[in-house]
Amino acid sequence: MNEDIKQSLKLFIVLSRAHKAISEKTNQFFQANGLNPTEFAVLELLYHKGKQPLQKIGGKILLASGSITYVIDKLEKRGYLSRVNCPTDRRVTYAEITADGEALMASLFPEHEQHLHELTNSLSSDEKEEAIELLKKLGLSIKDLSY
Repeated sequence: MNEDIKQSLKLFIVLSRAHKAISEKTNQFFQANGLNPTEFAVLELLYHKGKQPLQKIGGKILLASGSITYVIDKLEKRGYLSRVNCPTDRRVTYAEITADGEALMASLFPEHEQHLHELTNSLSSDEKEEAIELLKKLGLSIKDLSY
């Protein structure tokens, strides 16, 4: 096998393992706080971006739209968000974070940020910046490929 191909395979494996390690730790944090990663992602979106059309949430947090309804239902039952009809278009329903959801995220999000900082603290600030730029470059280049 050609060395470039071996290196590409190694990059994939290292990237996958790093993602898995970070995901496992963040998922433990979410679970310890009574949420799953998707529920946290929906609440985080609403917390930072305000009410969102239900139809757009899946695309913004990278989740299939069929799963969104289930997650929205669960969060609504727990009182963290509510559905709001669009006053100008009956086909559109928004998800909006409630006061309870705001309070939860105001408490959890700073902890989540600190946790991520600790998980990535083995890299210097310059190394983090370099990793961000390199991974952005990789992701954007893949978007244009077709098979």
